[in-house]
Amino acid sequence: MLSLLENHSMSTILNTLGIDYPIIQAPMFGVTTPEMVAAANKAGCLGSTALGDLDYDSSLKIIRECKKLTSNTFAANIFVNHIPPISDELKISYNRTKDYLYQLAEELHLDVELPEIEKIKPAGYHQQIEAILEENIKVLSFTFGNLDDAAIAQLKNNHVILIGSCTSEKEAQLLINSGIDIICIQGIEAGGHRGSFDNEKLPQIGGISLLQNIREMTPLPLIYAGGIGRKKTMESLQILGADAFQIGTLLLCSEESALTAFEKQRMLNVDEQEIMLTRSFSGRYARGIKNKFIDLFENSDYILPYPYQNKLTAPFRKAARNAQLIEYINLWTGQTFRNLSFESTTAILNKLK
Repeated sequence: MLSLLENHSMSTILNTLGIDYPIIQAPMFGVTTPEMVAAANKAGCLGSTALGDLDYDSSLKIIRECKKLTSNTFAANIFVNHIPPISDELKISYNRTKDYLYQLAEELHLDVELPEIEKIKPAGYHQQIEAILEENIKVLSFTFGNLDDAAIAQLKNNHVILIGSCTSEKEAQLLINSGIDIICIQGIEAGGHRGSFDNEKLPQIGGISLLQNIREMTPLPLIYAGGIGRKKTMESLQILGADAFQIGTLLLCSEESALTAFEKQRMLNVDEQEIMLTRSFSGRYARGIKNKFIDLFENSDYILPYPYQNKLTAPFRKAARNAQLIEYINLWTGQTFRNLSFESTTAILNKLK
C-alpha cells in the first residue's frame, strides 16, 4: 500500500480522477501505447494516452483502441503549442535542412522520402478536442502552452477535468488564472520534451524548487513530474507539496512500451554524461541521449522551429530506426534513468505503492 499521507488535495485528485493511487502514467508520444494505458489503469493509477499533435481521425482511433482495453477512466494528452506560419524565410531554411537530411540519408544508405513544407499542415488541437468530446473523455492534460479561453469554456461545459503542464511560476500563474483544475509541474530534470510555453526562453529551474514555489501560490492539486525513480522520492515530494506523481522514464523499457528491443537495450546502458537537452530532432528542447545526429545538428543552421523540424526529421528517424542505427534516432530519458525494467507497466507501478 502507498504510505503517503492523504491530504485534501490528494483526496481531490483521487476522487476527481477516479483512481486508487496518486500516480499518473506519463503520456509519452511515440512510447505510450493503448496497452500501457490499460496496464496503468490495472494498477489503480491513471493511464494517459498520448495524442500529441495528431489529427481528428488518428486521435479517435487511439482513444477507441484504449477503450477496448480498459473500462476505467483514462486521460488524453495533447500539444497546444503555437504553430509558426510558413514564411519565405522559413521555406528557405526548411529546404536547406531537407537537402542536408537527404545528403545524410545517402551517406547512411537510407531510403527516405522527406515532405515538402507545403504538405506539412499541423492540425492544431481543436480537432483533437472534437474527438475527445465525441468519445466522452473526461480528463484532458495538455502541454507546450495553454488552451484558449473558448476551448476551456467548451471543455468545462462538458465536465472535462483539465490538467495543464508548467515549467515556471509564470506559466503556473497563467494556468491558475485560466481556471485549470490540476497543475502538472515539470522540472528541468524531466525526460522528453519540455512543457515550456516559450520554446526559446527555456526555464532552468529544478522541479523541487518549482514545486515549493507553486505550492505557495495555489491550493490547487499539484502533480509532480520528473526524476521520480522510487517510492521514497514520492514520499519526500509530498512533504514539499506534491499531491500526485507522474511516472515516465521508469516505463520506457516496460513490456507495453513502443520502444523496440534494441532501443530498450540502449536505455539500459546509459551514462549520465550522455544525457542532454537538445532541439536537434524536433525543434523543441527535449532531454535524451546524446548521439551522432545531435552532434551534427545541435547549434547548426539545420534546426527549424517546432513542429516543422519534427515533421521533417520524422521519416528520416523512422528509416534509421528500421535500420537499427541507434546513433541517428531520438531516445528520450529523464535524469533518473536507473532501475529500468522490462516488466509490465502494472508491475512497475505497483512497486511504487
